[in-house]
Amino acid sequence: MPPRYFQLLAPALCAMVVATARPLQAQVQANDRTLLSAFCAAGNIKGSSCTRAKAYPNGAGRACDVKLTGERYTGRFLASGNALLLANYESECEAHVNEFGGVALFAQDGAAWRFMRLLPGAQGHDCIVLPKDAGQDLLICMTGHMGQGDLESGVARIVFATKPGKGIDISFDFLVRAEDTVGAYGSNVVTCNEGPKYFGLSNLAAGRQPNTVAVDIDYADEETIRTACGAGFPKPEELYYDLAPGEAFVPPGYEKKKRFTIDLSTRKVAPAE
Repeated sequence: MPPRYFQLLAPALCAMVVATARPLQAQVQANDRTLLSAFCAAGNIKGSSCTRAKAYPNGAGRACDVKLTGERYTGRFLASGNALLLANYESECEAHVNEFGGVALFAQDGAAWRFMRLLPGAQGHDCIVLPKDAGQDLLICMTGHMGQGDLESGVARIVFATKPGKGIDISFDFLVRAEDTVGAYGSNVVTCNEGPKYFGLSNLAAGRQPNTVAVDIDYADEETIRTACGAGFPKPEELYYDLAPGEAFVPPGYEKKKRFTIDLSTRKVAPAE
């Protein structure tokens, strides 16, 4: 795994960040074995892993493993119904396009969690849970995908919906996106006649004001783009990209970094005060 991609996503494997916690979340507990037993025979459970998940969605008859990463989130993510629990997992049956894993989805059922379904590719990382109103929560997460050295990252609201015949489904509503091409090109690239460009996102947290989140953004502002497209920055020793007309390089170390606030109602992204 390329170092820049690992640096972005590694914190997600170490900690769960929750901005608010409702009493029911503290009352309903489940260890890895309890969660795995909902879709795995007891003899196939080893620690946090199931060696053969029952009816794995992308299994096609194969013995598909499920390994819980320890990253999980709970909240009332639907306007009606009980609280939901999302437990991120890894699986050798999943391809790169699905980030080698997915989410195991459970619903609160009294003092236990009832298994709903496995959702390959639906995982977010470094998520925070925010109150939407008195009866519903929002789940805001970081996303990341590396393809041939091109690292795409985003901050997304996880959207929950009830689909006929499928139960609860999950989709991503992106609030901001970024692209880092250093691994692919040896440098980030900007278009001279366009506005600021975001390269990387990190350190997602609840904002200072209600219904907002904050995130660090590596970016090229208008001043940086003018310099890149004018005198230019010193070029890295290794470049793997031929600039098209109207493009310019912004090598590592010449981007700017600032804390930004995202308003979840207006979707406005602005420097944090």
